[in-house]
Amino acid sequence: MTDQLPRASPDHVRETDRAAVVLVTWPADRDPSGLARSLVEEGLAACVNATAEVTSTYRWQGVVSVDRERQLVVKTTVGRLEALLARVRQLHPYEVPEFLVLPVLAGSASYLSWLEGDAAG
Repeated sequence: MTDQLPRASPDHVRETDRAAVVLVTWPADRDPSGLARSLVEEGLAACVNATAEVTSTYRWQGVVSVDRERQLVVKTTVGRLEALLARVRQLHPYEVPEFLVLPVLAGSASYLSWLEGDAAG
């Protein structure tokens, strides 16, 4: 028995090196819809999901802090990452906003086509 997933039909799932998921935290007391809408309207993201409130524990400037935040999940392409980062820095209230890029190895062929094509600009 292996830990690998079985390979699906190329008609349903395909590998990609163009898609990426970016994680961005956002303060829970601020509405993230303006940021999300800007990123999608400007073609920097195909979709932005905002989670319900989460509790984040982190070290900042030598102090351990606990804050309420929301996790934003941004679906985009690798080619848009630099512009996306610049825009997040511009619109984000944090001095150092979270910007973590997760590669997408594979996905639904139709979803990846949408994400990499018309939906993102």
